[in-house]
Order: sequence, then structure tokens, then C-alpha cells
Amino acid sequence: MFEQTTRGLAGQNDPAQTAGKDLLEGDMSGPILVIDDEPYILRSLSYLLAREGYTVETASNGEEGLRRVRSLHPPLVFLDIMMPHMNGYEVCEQVKQDPALDGTYVIMLSAKGQQIDRERGLLGGADEYMTKPFSPREVAQRVRTILAERAAANAA
Repeated sequence: MFEQTTRGLAGQNDPAQTAGKDLLEGDMSGPILVIDDEPYILRSLSYLLAREGYTVETASNGEEGLRRVRSLHPPLVFLDIMMPHMNGYEVCEQVKQDPALDGTYVIMLSAKGQQIDRERGLLGGADEYMTKPFSPREVAQRVRTILAERAAANAA
């Protein structure tokens, strides 16, 4: 249900949104997956990404998130650390150890901004670590950059 809502938010004639869709062609096709147990974060990130023209899927706990990663094979995952059923560190480690998910880019999200938390996330395989609250402009720019770089690498 939420997928339809986020897809419906993206307009078809906005050049910024079309540019976002163009980056998802080829091997980078697929939705961006947001895994977080905080409804506000799910809504705000989904809205932001949909407004940029991306298809967004969500999961509200670690177990559901891992199932969704395995079934969707998203090019990019925003992953909260502190969640019920399975924490983000565990989800990230399983994603990064699964050869079928090779190339999945994981950005850990956390209110924990201490260096030890950042290091644990990166040692567990996360590609980036972003602290909450985050800047919507920064998130949109990072997504564009990440997907453009990965699309270029896959085209080479």
C-alpha cells in the first residue's frame, strides 16, 4: 500500500525526477529500500526519494527488511541500526555475506553518532553511515551520486 503512495508522489514531467529514474536503468534497476522501525523516518525518507523520482519500498523491522532485500535485490538500502527482531548490524552482515546480493549499497542510519558506532557499522559491511537527523538535500545528493557512480561502473 505504501509503495503505491510513494510511487504516486513522483511526477512524470519533472526533469529532476526523470534524471533520478534514468540512473536506475540497467543493472541498477530496482527500488530503493528503507528499513526503519520509526514511522516518521519511513515516511520522510520515502517521500523525499519518491519526490526525486525513485521507486521506494519499506520495511519496519530487521527480519522483514532482510526478507525484502533478498526478494527485491535493491541497488540501495537505507538501514536503521536499532530495530526489533533483528538489528541493522545483523541485517547488514547477512546482506554483505550473501553472494546473490553482491553490489547492494548499504547506508546505515542511526541516532548514534559516536565513532565506535560508526566503526561497528562500517566493519559490518555498511558502505556509509549517516546520523539522524539528516539533511534531505544531502540524502538526495548522496543517492544521485551513488547510483550514478554505480551505473557508470556497470556500464564500463
